[in-house]
Amino acid sequence: MRILLVEDDTSLCDALSKSLRSEGYAVNSVETGAEALQAIATDEFTMVILDLGLPDMDGLEVLAKARKRKHLIPTLILTARDSMTDKITGLDTGADDYLAKPFDMQELLARLRVMERRQGTAHSSMISIGAVKLDLASHQISVEEQVKELSRREFMLIKALMENAGRIQSKAQLETKLYEWGDELVSNAIEVHIHNLRKKLPKDFIKTIRGVGYSINNRVSVAE
Repeated sequence: MRILLVEDDTSLCDALSKSLRSEGYAVNSVETGAEALQAIATDEFTMVILDLGLPDMDGLEVLAKARKRKHLIPTLILTARDSMTDKITGLDTGADDYLAKPFDMQELLARLRVMERRQGTAHSSMISIGAVKLDLASHQISVEEQVKELSRREFMLIKALMENAGRIQSKAQLETKLYEWGDELVSNAIEVHIHNLRKKLPKDFIKTIRGVGYSINNRVSVAE
């Protein structure tokens, strides 16, 4: 999942980006409202984390303009404004969630998972397909109850495929979900990750549709 982080506090932005990446998210950050609107218009992001106190415009103005332009990307407001009036205003403007600073990182991650479920990209914290189980909370994958070690990008890739089981994901779609602005991307990066994943997963679990992309044919079953 690719997140746009809109935050002008450099130290907080760096710390938050690092924490989110360690949890398997791809993160791009901007510091101003104008940059945020430009980034949102590219339609490359799954969700937005939006600060309100931006240097060029209020974050609520950013959200209002995005909604007016029919950009319905799920947005979580992360701000020091913690009054009930501020929360109501933020939600009424179009935010999907509102979290006041200071905040606990685990709570933020839990709220992001809830937003994913609302989008239908994650139905629960566990996705089970045959003998393969993917735990979104612990970032572990197991095959017949045996945990497999995955790199961060391998986890992001299998997550994208398993969440869309039965649907073909093109190479370009997968690259968008795995890589951030400025990342050095070799032409066969996705193929290399797929090759490495296949060594750890059941035979034919990931199918190649030549000239189109990759798919997992089994239907997703969700563990309670």
